[in-house]
Amino acid sequence: MVVEAPRQRAPYASDPAQSRGRRRAEPPSPTRNDFRRDCDRIIHSAAFRRLAHKTQVFVFHEGDHYRTRLTHTLEVAQIARSLARALGLDEDLAEVVALGHDLGHPPFGHAGERALDRCLANVGGFDHNAQTLRTVTALERRYAAFDGLNLTWETLEGLLKHNGPLTDRDGTPIGRYREHGLPHAIREYEGVQELDLWGFASAEAQVAALADDIAYNAHDIDDGLRAELFALDDLGEVPLAAALIGEIRRMHPRLDTGRTVHELVRRVITRMIEDVIGETGARLAALAPRSVADVRNAKRQVGSFSAAMAEADRAIKGFLNPRMYRHPRVMGIMTDAEGVVCDLFNRYAASPDEMPAEWAGRAAVGDAAARLRAIADFIAGMTDRYALIEHARLFERTPVLR
Repeated sequence: MVVEAPRQRAPYASDPAQSRGRRRAEPPSPTRNDFRRDCDRIIHSAAFRRLAHKTQVFVFHEGDHYRTRLTHTLEVAQIARSLARALGLDEDLAEVVALGHDLGHPPFGHAGERALDRCLANVGGFDHNAQTLRTVTALERRYAAFDGLNLTWETLEGLLKHNGPLTDRDGTPIGRYREHGLPHAIREYEGVQELDLWGFASAEAQVAALADDIAYNAHDIDDGLRAELFALDDLGEVPLAAALIGEIRRMHPRLDTGRTVHELVRRVITRMIEDVIGETGARLAALAPRSVADVRNAKRQVGSFSAAMAEADRAIKGFLNPRMYRHPRVMGIMTDAEGVVCDLFNRYAASPDEMPAEWAGRAAVGDAAARLRAIADFIAGMTDRYALIEHARLFERTPVLR
């Protein structure tokens, strides 16, 4: 399959010249459009740099070649740009959603998120998507005139809604937020700037979400094999992987295992990208949107895998869940990691002055719920390494996460 990038911007692509703007008006840049400027602001943020020492699945010191949140983010951004280019979308907006989508993750991956969610159970819990919004609108403090990064409306919308609408037209939470309602950070920001939570995000944000899935599948296969949590032949249970491994072995019968793995990962990414381009292109052709508003108001998302590839995606995740994400070795590490986060939270809640002066000051403002959320903000911004250093400073025993 040969995919040529369209020569012209599609009519349904987001246009930085038509952006709804920033919460605080700023003079335009003479050298960059607004979406490119958003990319640069995220890349230069402290939260982005910290991704280098935040876990995907393994802890930070497990090895030099395992993915971190930063390497994952860069892979997602590359795939998102490829998808946007092939579909005639705005590459910069697709990239900025990819670059920012994991900024709200706490240390130790999903283990850290589970721990903070328990610690904040009485004040609305913790949600990494909401924390991303909070990071880019309030917690980053780099500019003289405002808190946050003052990103465009389209970027904020994409970061918050890349997986779909959060509410129905009446404002009732749906999907993952149906049971417990919208997180506090989202409700708080909606009072400042509405992000049309009931509609789909732009096509750029939708393909960035698919890029996240593609990158996860490919690099978790790679990392799981590298860590010897499963073997290459075990992937025979996964139809897509089995077919690709057979294809590689027929074409390169004497290829060593290491190169076979790299070929497999590369081909998984390629097949999934080609599938998204084909399915999304077909959905766009059927909808025939004349503007990005038509994409937002559509009855279903336009960015999608085909039914067959969606099944392949489920099969990969179904394989990885018990063999990698819930592998006894990984689960043991993550259980200890959750304990580290809960220990830190409880210690800071009892003695806020144990935090740096700036954060202790933030925790002193507002009611009890605001104090707990400020403590969560501090912990969520930690790298794996810093969380362990803080734990060792405050407690006699700190687990060795390996």
